[in-house]
Amino acid sequence: MNALERALTTINLQLPDRVPVDLHSFALAARHSGRPFGEFFHSADLMAEAQIGLWRRFGHDVILLENGTTATAEALGCKVVYPDDAPAKVTEPALNRLSDVGKLRMCNPEKDATLPVLLRTTRLVKNQIGREVFVMGRADQGPFSLAAMLRGINNFLMDLAYGREKENIHQLLDFATEAVIRLALAQLEAGAHATSIGDSLAGPSLISREMYLEYAYPYEKRVVETVKKAGGLIALHICGDTTLIVDKMVETGAQIVEIDERTDLATAKRHAQGRCCLLGQVSPTALSHESAEMITHLAQKTIETAAGGGGLILGPGCAMASDTPDENVHALVQAAKTYGVYHS
Repeated sequence: MNALERALTTINLQLPDRVPVDLHSFALAARHSGRPFGEFFHSADLMAEAQIGLWRRFGHDVILLENGTTATAEALGCKVVYPDDAPAKVTEPALNRLSDVGKLRMCNPEKDATLPVLLRTTRLVKNQIGREVFVMGRADQGPFSLAAMLRGINNFLMDLAYGREKENIHQLLDFATEAVIRLALAQLEAGAHATSIGDSLAGPSLISREMYLEYAYPYEKRVVETVKKAGGLIALHICGDTTLIVDKMVETGAQIVEIDERTDLATAKRHAQGRCCLLGQVSPTALSHESAEMITHLAQKTIETAAGGGGLILGPGCAMASDTPDENVHALVQAAKTYGVYHS
């Protein structure tokens, strides 16, 4: 099997020759380019070249294309800064008053901010190596996290806590959901084999399960259902310990659920078995700071816990740090080849 066949077989819940490997490597790619991060994330040529270079260097099976967590927020009116040595960050929200939600302007993924750069990157990578490797074009943030960025994270959490303007909160979530869907469908049209959303702020680290069920889950599910109706594949990621909500993450219908390092992997596997593919769960912090021997150990543990019966893509539980050593990435990929082989 080549990498594309291996990934598709796994996502379809069949047994490949071995466990495939994903690298959540947008920051690592930026560092390997040798260019300032701001320049890198504004250039499809640089992004595509770097990601293809990483694939040729490490031989992973899934290339996850993104340019950080602020692309859609910037396209919708948030002010964003691009440091030379770190991913972009929002410095000013687009919505100072929740009651002004109706004044927000919907984005066009082919025209606004860095979204066209991201889509062109997908086209370049797909055209050059898309017959050999699985290309996942990220649709940036999930609806809850995007809404929080538009409003300002602290402001949005206070809005939820007070619960005085529920109609406006849900209007904002509706708006964010439409923006996410537009980018997700644009990624598929650009040639991505799958798209992906990171609803980073929607987990129990910040909100209760009850709040997740009211303010995040229905909107994630809407994105997933729209992508699937269009014939696409989609992954869902939420940062932190999602053990309390992983059953609902699976119930969104996403074909891939990305699991962070703090989530109980056995619980996630129990909910996902026969329903969706898991992606994870090796710690990005360990990848950045521990030895290659430790990475091998963590990867082997992940495989032993979640690879049984198929349905596992080995990878970091979240985005890899830009300073992740090459030897640790090689150890991650090699672990799949050593411990992730399926025997007929």
